[in-house]
Amino acid sequence: MSELTHFNKAGRAKMVDVSEKKITARVAKASGKIYMSKETINKVLSGHMNKGDVLAVAQVAGINGAKKTWELIPMCHNLLLTGVDIEFTVDDCHCYIEAVAEVKTQGNTGVEMEALTAVNIALLTVYDMCKAIDKRMYIEEVKLIEKQGGKSDFSL
Repeated sequence: MSELTHFNKAGRAKMVDVSEKKITARVAKASGKIYMSKETINKVLSGHMNKGDVLAVAQVAGINGAKKTWELIPMCHNLLLTGVDIEFTVDDCHCYIEAVAEVKTQGNTGVEMEALTAVNIALLTVYDMCKAIDKRMYIEEVKLIEKQGGKSDFSL
């Protein structure tokens, strides 16, 4: 198992120095699901939510979340993202909406945290926009599903 890298010699938190790492194309994908009632899913899909187009707003919110990850997670680097996209899949049989975020950069550190943040913010936005009609919604299964670039690749 790897050594934790976010601590200095005194045992205090530090931002990892990535200046010696090679600049490469880096991509990360994350996913997560928000479960809700069939009635809520139908309202989201039909555009009958009072707050507007839920998935369009969640898309923009998720992209903003990826861009602001470094402001939210203390040890994350401020990265120049070269691409962020979020796709939504609705499973009305199992009553969930899945968000999959893909984040790209050319840099010396990965974008896993940005992809995970994008998914969380997108799903939280769906929750916020639907909470008036569905108090039983819940978010689950947020996870990294793919990472490319750097020293190691990963895929579920």
